[in-house]
Amino acid sequence: MPDKETLKIPEQVSWSQSGYPARCERRHRHRHSILRHPTFPRHPVRTPTRHASTLARAASTHRSNREEGAGDQDATDDAVAALHLLLEARMRRRMFTVVDATNVTAAARKPLLAAAKRHDMLPIAVLLTTPGSICIERQGPRPANRTVPEEVVAQQHQDMFASRRTLRSEGFPETVYSDSLHRLLPYLERLRERRQADLGLDGSTGLGDLNLVSRVFGEEILPLWKWKPGSNVAGGDRVAEIRLGQQYLTPALRTDVDGEGDLGFDVMVPCPHDDARSGRAWVPAYSVTCLYRALDGGLDDDEDIVCTVHGPNTDEDQEDDPEGRADLEAQYADAVRE
Repeated sequence: MPDKETLKIPEQVSWSQSGYPARCERRHRHRHSILRHPTFPRHPVRTPTRHASTLARAASTHRSNREEGAGDQDATDDAVAALHLLLEARMRRRMFTVVDATNVTAAARKPLLAAAKRHDMLPIAVLLTTPGSICIERQGPRPANRTVPEEVVAQQHQDMFASRRTLRSEGFPETVYSDSLHRLLPYLERLRERRQADLGLDGSTGLGDLNLVSRVFGEEILPLWKWKPGSNVAGGDRVAEIRLGQQYLTPALRTDVDGEGDLGFDVMVPCPHDDARSGRAWVPAYSVTCLYRALDGGLDDDEDIVCTVHGPNTDEDQEDDPEGRADLEAQYADAVRE
């Protein structure tokens, strides 16, 4: 990512994290947005929660939306126009705003300063201190449509540092260098506010009975999650459906995992012992990765599967224990009659 110096009008960039401790997660990936251009309002305002704040997105994002390539420099004019439109809309509402773009020339900064003046917002320029060589090196792992020519990165880096002498005369009352920012406290504050909102401690209704769902599978699954009141397919435990189009999954909330009173989730999968599916088979679901593997067939022969008719998924011959099999069939019949 080229070093960027830009106008910022305050709002911290939100970090999102994925990866819930579980055996189904082969590895965790922490995705985070880099704080690039924070700005501060003329009058102190509390940092808004995730329910109230949005971000004036990066020009690369708008480029991607238009040209299917965030690195396509030919789309820059359209991308900047879209960014300015969003900027105006946010400033009219006196919202914290972060302009995430490489405004390394006075011409690029001029309309941003004008917008700040129109809406009585205080512009602060933030210069990133990352060496140019590292900016170029970090492009290595990126796909071709998200890279910028090295000579462009080098020129932007040079222009940014050259602009230090003119920022105040242009209209920036303050310039901040990225390595001087105190970033941990506002980051933790946003996490705290988010957690309080989830629990309903901020005066809202919170996530309620979807709080555990969000923590295990991620908040992106919540719009698809529908509880199925009255369903008896999980032996009395609460059942939900995750549906999108013609595909769906049936998860169940277990309230006494391993007899220890712990909470957890199972998801329904095909019984590995019976293609006719005379019983219902369940396998633990520890994360959204488990949901994916359940739908994709990756858990169809998992060692932790338990069928309501055939019992655990073991190598032992199910017919060797007719009494046990009869007992399982009786339990299944009782569940169906409920």
